[in-house]
Amino acid sequence: MFGDLMGKLQEAQQKMADAKARAAATSHTGEAGDGAVKVVVSGSREVQSLEIADRLVNADNKEELEDLLITALNRALKSAETAYDKEMAGVTSGMLGGLNIPGLSGLF
Repeated sequence: MFGDLMGKLQEAQQKMADAKARAAATSHTGEAGDGAVKVVVSGSREVQSLEIADRLVNADNKEELEDLLITALNRALKSAETAYDKEMAGVTSGMLGGLNIPGLSGLF
């Protein structure tokens, strides 16, 4: 029984590592101000690119630009987080492969 459990746990660990790698390889975009600010982040939540419309690049629009940057970044990061959560949910849903171990059912 324990040999089978250890095998299942090792398989689950590999599936988690694979899912994390797939999630990290994705890109997520956040936009604000009708596309005036566009941010792309990786699945590992690193900013990959930032685009700002020419109309926002002047001293008069500094506060608007700052607000739009925050909004776009938060949208891109939320998209990355949601994708990661979905990837992990897919892996963990069948992680124990039908094993019914008291006390462990809520962990995966």
